[in-house]
Amino acid sequence: MEDLVLIVGAGPSGLAVAACLAVLSIPFIILEKEDCIASLWKKKTYDCLKLHLAKQFCVLPHMPFSSTTPTFIPKDQFIQYLDEYVEHFIINPIFNMNVESTTYNRDIENWNVTACNTRSGEVKRYTGKFLIVATGENNKSFIPNFFGQDSFTGTIIHSSNYKSGAPYAGQNVLVVGSGNSGMEIAYDLANFGAQTSLCVRSAFHVVTKEMIYLGMILLKYLPLFLVDALVLLLVKFRFGDLSKYGIVRPKKGPFFLKATEGRSPVIDVGTVGKIKAGEIQVLPALTSIKGNEIVFADGKSQYFDAIVFATGYRSSANCWLQDDLLNEQGFPKQKFPHHWKGKNGVYCVGLSRMGLAGISSDAQCIANDIHMILKAKRAM
Repeated sequence: MEDLVLIVGAGPSGLAVAACLAVLSIPFIILEKEDCIASLWKKKTYDCLKLHLAKQFCVLPHMPFSSTTPTFIPKDQFIQYLDEYVEHFIINPIFNMNVESTTYNRDIENWNVTACNTRSGEVKRYTGKFLIVATGENNKSFIPNFFGQDSFTGTIIHSSNYKSGAPYAGQNVLVVGSGNSGMEIAYDLANFGAQTSLCVRSAFHVVTKEMIYLGMILLKYLPLFLVDALVLLLVKFRFGDLSKYGIVRPKKGPFFLKATEGRSPVIDVGTVGKIKAGEIQVLPALTSIKGNEIVFADGKSQYFDAIVFATGYRSSANCWLQDDLLNEQGFPKQKFPHHWKGKNGVYCVGLSRMGLAGISSDAQCIANDIHMILKAKRAM
């Protein structure tokens, strides 16, 4: 099919752009390396997870949440929404297909995608007029390598493999990483009776979900710097000075950092209260590991039974995409809001570091752009 759109990835990014194409009657196929849609959500998220933003900022194109959906959606309910989304738009990904390479044929102006079936080993080739990278920001889990890490005799896992604190009851557990996942996992571990410590390397903002909700509404009417100032006043009133507990606030505001650097503030689920109560210990950056002894940046050390690395993910699309759309880190070279489009009919969705709202915006921009190109082509 000459005007076929090839989509790589069947997470929220791929599903959103597929739905937008379907609405415009543009043919597409989706290649997904896992055996289900939204595999990160279904297989690699912890049980207590809820969406951090209010539902109006998490909706995918052309299918709003129901009026009975809670403002802050639990993981299982969001997964149900994605399953219903796929059924509604009749999206049928080709599963277990790991994309190995992509090349652009300038003579016939088509993209060639080579993918390997992860079960049978069979290699297939797909050809299309357009190529959309929809593998998302959280494509490959990342664990930094510390000196002596191989000597650790306890359990080491990435946050993507963490489900619940129940197996760690009574154990000394170190959570490395103080983003949203790290803070929530530390809270969950403490709730299940683990002796929990949280390793904090850099400054970050702590807010509540209500503060973020208010800020995102205010951004429609007020300049960013003013919204940051108002939210930080609320933060000071709600949490006080957290530096004495080992949490230092950045000099730049939370919404400024999100807009300019893609850095999200931490949305507190009760972790700060447990830190203040002494139920969660805050420690400085990890420097080395000696067996079960962990050494920190202040020169002190402690013994642990398990380490949970909440150290994020990496985008790996640049490993197989033969194009200059993405940088070495797998993110767009072009800055927002021009990040989603490359040359020769290649696009990316969900790499703006703007969450689900960014995914929805990217998907609609891409589908409309392809629609305009095809419309102009037919008019010639």
